[in-house]
Amino acid sequence: MKTALVTGANKSIGFEVARQLAHKGIYVYLGSRDVQNGIDAVNKLLEDGINNVEVIQLDITDDESVKNARAKIGEKTERLDILINNAGVFGGYPQGALEITIDQFKATYDANVYGVIRVTQVFIDLLRNSPEPRIVNVSSSQGSITLHSDPSYKYYDYKAAAYLSSKAAMNMYTVVLAYDLKGTAFKINSVCPGFTKTDFNGHRGTGTVEDAGKRIVKYALIDKDGPTGKFFSEENNPETGEIAW
Repeated sequence: MKTALVTGANKSIGFEVARQLAHKGIYVYLGSRDVQNGIDAVNKLLEDGINNVEVIQLDITDDESVKNARAKIGEKTERLDILINNAGVFGGYPQGALEITIDQFKATYDANVYGVIRVTQVFIDLLRNSPEPRIVNVSSSQGSITLHSDPSYKYYDYKAAAYLSSKAAMNMYTVVLAYDLKGTAFKINSVCPGFTKTDFNGHRGTGTVEDAGKRIVKYALIDKDGPTGKFFSEENNPETGEIAW
């Protein structure tokens, strides 16, 4: 049975990704900063007849928490097939270039950039043991510098200095990571789930968590001929999905 770790999996898109992966017969570790929230999420899945899931305490901004999660999962399996770096933050308001504080930048980057790096580096040994390792970094088309410099982009006027730049930085990490692992079985991509109605945006989104989950799971399950080191947003490019960095 394949195994997957989804960070920030106790609610919203992360929870839906975990649910969809589990439905496909994959054993899923639900990473949750708050253990009780994770337990509640697992119980919801159990009520739906999904039992190939369990909670793992995981705060992506805490080195010891990430290392402890790696140790616990390592006690249960010798390999990890899928890593979904989903957990992240928006960074609060205001986020205008002249109003935002350095502390806001630090907190946003700690989760959206350093958190992805922490988890990836700590779990890379388990991923290397998989014959088909997959990493999906959950991004946003808002992190596309190309789109956000184009006045015709539909979200052009929605600027947020810390959040947008953190996703752009995470995207570059995706590019470098894919390059460093070129020639291996790894497939590593940044995927935008779309403007999804969740707590993250005060439920102002237009898409469903089900559709968002499908977009992420698609790239978690690509075959050996699938893409790597790419940026996908089916909301912005329904034909091929790929968008400019």
